[in-house]
Amino acid sequence: QVQLVESGGGLVQPGGSLRLSCAASGSIFSVDAMGWYRQAPGKERDLVASISGGGDTNYADSVKGRFTISRDSAKNTVYLQMNSLKPEDTAVYYCDAIIRNQYLIKGDYWGQGTQVTVSS
Repeated sequence: QVQLVESGGGLVQPGGSLRLSCAASGSIFSVDAMGWYRQAPGKERDLVASISGGGDTNYADSVKGRFTISRDSAKNTVYLQMNSLKPEDTAVYYCDAIIRNQYLIKGDYWGQGTQVTVSS
């Protein structure tokens, strides 16, 4: 069984920073692309940033220049460094990963979500 566990959310003032972490564990053969999505109240879940197995990154226009996604493949962990946070960044942030399990079956796995609130 594979699971993703997120950490690092919380309350921060506008202009502040947070770092989210997401660790994949369980019966993992390999981890391909990983990413972060967010969902604000009453809105759809949208992609924030993604990183391929080879390290190529992709960002939503709204976070370019402020957020940085990275991964530690040895630890099956993905990070999201969020700087210059704005109130509109407030949302539940979800980790997503494409993982092959011990039987080489590829699946799309999601974390439980972590709340990020940007407010003074």
